[in-house]
Amino acid sequence: MPALALQSIIRRSLRSLFTLVLSTCLLLVTGRLVGAESVVEVPMLAAIQANNLGVFEVLLLRWDHQPSPSPITLQWQGGNIRPGQTNLSSMALAFQYALDHTPGIDHAGTVSAIGIAYASTGTDGPSAGAVMTVGFAALLKGDHIRRGIALTGTITKDGAIGPVGGIPDKIRAAAREGYRTILIPEGQRDDPRWNINRLAWDLNVEVKEVATVEAAYHHMTGGTLD
Repeated sequence: MPALALQSIIRRSLRSLFTLVLSTCLLLVTGRLVGAESVVEVPMLAAIQANNLGVFEVLLLRWDHQPSPSPITLQWQGGNIRPGQTNLSSMALAFQYALDHTPGIDHAGTVSAIGIAYASTGTDGPSAGAVMTVGFAALLKGDHIRRGIALTGTITKDGAIGPVGGIPDKIRAAAREGYRTILIPEGQRDDPRWNINRLAWDLNVEVKEVATVEAAYHHMTGGTLD
């Protein structure tokens, strides 16, 4: 069997397995939901040293809407992703930003985060900070994240989306999963390290720059942050 055909079969098998794992996790999470509890599915992109194909991961966020604890708490509930300290710090910053920018929400109860990938893996770095911020804010506001839009970028305390590495790899990972719009930090489309225009053309995707989490939130949910 030709190598390319074999690689295609392996990718389809891995995608089917990933979908099964994700569906099972969603069933396990939503099967416990009662009352007003809610879940948001957040797409996350990563680059790896092994190849230039990138990695696609999903962060499942669940809010139980319970009256306690108050103030609200965030807990990592596992899955098959092991976050590093930088990743956890970025998650905490994203969560705090979402809390600060949803002042009309009753912030009580517990938000749980579950990381899902094709295979058990470790992850670290701040490059998912922006998309985690969008995810937490959508969860708190009750908005839905639109299918087919992915985001990469760091997050700062003032809501600016900062630069990241490995953007072409992350675009490839998003395109492989059927995402047609990829949001990247402002100023990185014309980075001399890569040719985003050519890559977007080859993969039939649209790549847009965003400068703030507010702009990214509008693209990904259609809503606005207070």
